[in-house]
Amino acid sequence: MRNIARRLNYRLVVLAVVLTAVAIVQIAREHRPSFLRPGLHLNAYVANAGDGTVSVVDLARLSTVATIPSGPTPSGLRALASRKEIWGVSSEGGYVWVLDAPSGKMTSRIAVGAAPFAVEFSPDGGRAYVAASGANALVAIDTATKRITALARTGPRPWIARITPDGRTVLVASRDASTLELFDAQTLAPLGTIGVAHHPEQIVVLPDSSVAFVSAADADEISAVDLRRHVLLTNLELGSAPSRMILKPDGGELYVTQPESHSLAIVDTWTAEVTDSVVVGSAPGDGVFDAAADQLYLSDSGAGRLVPIATETRRLGAPIPVGRQPTACRLDPSGELLLVANQESNDVAVIRVRTGSLLTMIPVGSRPSDMVVLLF
Repeated sequence: MRNIARRLNYRLVVLAVVLTAVAIVQIAREHRPSFLRPGLHLNAYVANAGDGTVSVVDLARLSTVATIPSGPTPSGLRALASRKEIWGVSSEGGYVWVLDAPSGKMTSRIAVGAAPFAVEFSPDGGRAYVAASGANALVAIDTATKRITALARTGPRPWIARITPDGRTVLVASRDASTLELFDAQTLAPLGTIGVAHHPEQIVVLPDSSVAFVSAADADEISAVDLRRHVLLTNLELGSAPSRMILKPDGGELYVTQPESHSLAIVDTWTAEVTDSVVVGSAPGDGVFDAAADQLYLSDSGAGRLVPIATETRRLGAPIPVGRQPTACRLDPSGELLLVANQESNDVAVIRVRTGSLLTMIPVGSRPSDMVVLLF
């Protein structure tokens, strides 16, 4: 009887091990993006402002696979898919850095002047544009040679540079001059200067390159600028400071988060009017649309959660708990995974979009502040 019991226990142990292994494989398949074939890599690159590093997160393994020094206060990350590179800036160091994705190594540091905040690429990926806020300068960089090919003077404290979708014009918001400056994308020759609301910061441009919207947190306004006639159309009063501007992919609506009033303002871009306002949580910050643009997901830094909003009905869905002080939100190329960087808990939340469920929390570096996703 004892031998029979031992054999039975042994079989039960073996069966339990087999079932556990099958479950692990099944879970791994469920978490792995469906389009990711052997030989492809899908990584998130997270800028950690607290320790001057970039964390590389493998989205198939759902784990951090590398931590790469980038210099103080990395930010402004952009993925250059054609060259399999990640670009960013060191705001304190005054340079642009370039990370080669396949090797995981920093390949370039390009001095651009004091206090750069972001990188912008031309539509063909051949040039990068950076505004140096502390140097009152705009630089153009050849992405192949990593050399500066053009330089222009700007107004005081240029915040960021944005290029129009047609690739013809670079826009720079000069914060202390309260202007939007226009430059030729090839030569950086000045094309015009337009007065906007007090202390402009962010810029978004409609897909047809006709109108730019410029946020001004100090004025609680957004300026609409006609880029064809080089004139200010209007200043839209919001009632509280704008944080992020999120343009719907078709360009028809602009969503503006307002942490101080716990709300989201919605702008009709064709009429340049605020058409709706929705209370969405404690302190809405960054946001991203799902692949169909049916849902907008907003990070709520005050409540540690992600809030989904139906774009047609303006109805709020069930909040998704994430980490402490969520900031940057990004969607993977398949539209299956939604990533949220959490500054205080030093991790990245991974959410399955289809089910609206939290898959896991992945530790990264200190105070993650920005993030991009690259498939290569």
